[in-house]
Amino acid sequence: MRTRGMRTAAFRALVLAVLVIVWEAVTQAAGSTFFPPPSTIVGRMQTMWFSGPPGTLFLTDAAIGNILPSLGRMAAGFAGGALAGVALGLALGLSVRAYDYLDGVLQFLRAIPPPALVTVFLVVFGFGLRMQLAFIVFSIVWPVLLNTADGARSVEPLHLHTGQVFRLSRAERLFRVILPSALPKMFAGLRLALSLSLIVMVFSELLPGTTNGIGFQLTEAYSTFDLPAMWAGIVLLGVLGYLLNELFLIVERRVLAWHHAAQQLVG
Repeated sequence: MRTRGMRTAAFRALVLAVLVIVWEAVTQAAGSTFFPPPSTIVGRMQTMWFSGPPGTLFLTDAAIGNILPSLGRMAAGFAGGALAGVALGLALGLSVRAYDYLDGVLQFLRAIPPPALVTVFLVVFGFGLRMQLAFIVFSIVWPVLLNTADGARSVEPLHLHTGQVFRLSRAERLFRVILPSALPKMFAGLRLALSLSLIVMVFSELLPGTTNGIGFQLTEAYSTFDLPAMWAGIVLLGVLGYLLNELFLIVERRVLAWHHAAQQLVG
């Protein structure tokens, strides 16, 4: 199994290397100002963000003043949306009547594209950090909430009956039976919310009133026609999205391994 995983990782690295080589060759041959080659983009990324002194982990002032605030906004918004989504999802999933009454409203709210409500958020929260965090939380809460509610509703009746036979309290049934059973769908919602939080974080930083962040740097690069800097920001977002997804998968595998063991004990 481990050998298979290593082969998969090696094949992915090979595919990525081939794509970068092709990208480099095509852009070098085209010589277009609008599509710089990867070597130029990587060089600009290194100059902008990773050419600082060793004491700062080689991060420049631009990296500390833009990348770190963006990651902080994203982490705070994701944490708030995840906690709200899990709590509300469990409450709805455990109440058949509440779920039936509110399902239509939730589906309606989920279908509204968050950018369409930017004006509402600006009026309510004004420009700045509060609006950005509220925007991220509202955008990501729905996949977590709906997946958690669906997971709580799909608990095996036999498991619930077993908990009643062993006279488990309401809290014990929640943490020993319902929550472990809902974990797979909950993690599916959290993984979707993680990628969505990166997207809406950048979008919130493109709005007026923003003074730092990756989205702010993208706006500045676009306004000054600094295309290598713009592409550097785009590539950085792709790298961050990939790394965050890989870290999330590591956590998910470990937690769900415990979930499978708990399911065997309950079953």
